[in-house]
Amino acid sequence: MAEIRNFTMNFGPQHPSAHGVLRLVLEMDGETIERADPHIGLLHRGTEKLAETKPYNQSIGYMDRLDYVSMMCNEHGYVLAIEKLLNIEVPERAQYIRVMFDEITRILNHCLWLGAHALDIGAMTVFLYCFREREDLMDIYEAVSGARLHATYYRPGGVYRDLPERMPQYEASKWHSEREVKKKNADRQGSVLDFLWQFSERFPQYVDEYETLLTDNRIWKQRTVNIGVVSPERALQLGFTGPMLRGSGVEWDLRKKQPYEVYDKLDFDIPVGVNGDCYDRYLVRVEEMRQSNRIIRQCVQWLRNNPGPVMLENHKVTPPQREEMKGDMESLIHHFLLFTEGYQVPPGEVYAAVEHPKGEFGCYIVSDGANKPYRLKVRAPGFAHLASLDEMTKGHMLADVVSILGTQDIVFGEVDR
Repeated sequence: MAEIRNFTMNFGPQHPSAHGVLRLVLEMDGETIERADPHIGLLHRGTEKLAETKPYNQSIGYMDRLDYVSMMCNEHGYVLAIEKLLNIEVPERAQYIRVMFDEITRILNHCLWLGAHALDIGAMTVFLYCFREREDLMDIYEAVSGARLHATYYRPGGVYRDLPERMPQYEASKWHSEREVKKKNADRQGSVLDFLWQFSERFPQYVDEYETLLTDNRIWKQRTVNIGVVSPERALQLGFTGPMLRGSGVEWDLRKKQPYEVYDKLDFDIPVGVNGDCYDRYLVRVEEMRQSNRIIRQCVQWLRNNPGPVMLENHKVTPPQREEMKGDMESLIHHFLLFTEGYQVPPGEVYAAVEHPKGEFGCYIVSDGANKPYRLKVRAPGFAHLASLDEMTKGHMLADVVSILGTQDIVFGEVDR
């Protein structure tokens, strides 16, 4: 009689559900998974080593590229660590702007996650809906930084510049008539804050649309309920953070438990799951979008009423104004030194973490007193989550691998840093 044995199959890396650069080696017993072995390193960026060869202020752009869906949140973790080492206090207006953009980034991240996750499982419409909202928020990114993705907007000591008084306008072309363009520009006549306020009024209705399509959809529930269940105790042991941990029923959020910037002055709730399955993690992230919208509205109101500086006036750390630099010799020297040599940071070690859309994103920096880090270590949330893939998929069917990979919300820039 023929011997019955398991067979091994490759999942990815080119498979769209493997998100581009994950190779999974699956040991199968028929259609059931016995073992899943993730092979990473196909997108190795060497970010940590690159940052150790450059002055502190020249590595901010590398952080954007770690998780290219949550750009400003990565910058925030790195910039907070530098500020801790330098022992500097950021102006309050800059803190509110940072918090506001952290939450804009959270919505951007969760919209892409929801669209891609639904598409992986077989629901296409949600993907198109989510990208409609991302477009508005990307325009806000572009208005403040000039870039849609890799913003490099946060700086040690504050943010690059204050919020613009006018949103960029669409222009008529052979593809869009004057009438169409006028309609598109209708809510772009005011400042960035006005545009964001109008977006925040529309957004809860958009989230309702996502939920109408998915939350009670029986196919969606069949693909996510009781799939990839992780108990609260096991989630803590595996190093889960963010929605992966909260989906398992652990109420842990750095914005509440270890507040940074002005989160302790804002009113919002932490959504928590019950069963620790893919469906609960979906519900947690959807509710997080609503809570982020609440935080954005509070920040917009505060920023409208409180003008002020958005950058520290210490020119050993922050660049002088462009006009000053053109006319004042001392400012020119500050500017030249800052962008060639950077600044010396006192010796010591520091860890700073933020509640990134995917979990706890932290930067551990060791300084030897030079103008560049002696050692930089990034604590990426996706890395710990990917390590649990074998445990989460064991005993499930092949089709469930896609649901479990999606629920982990992995981006390989930070896994393969």
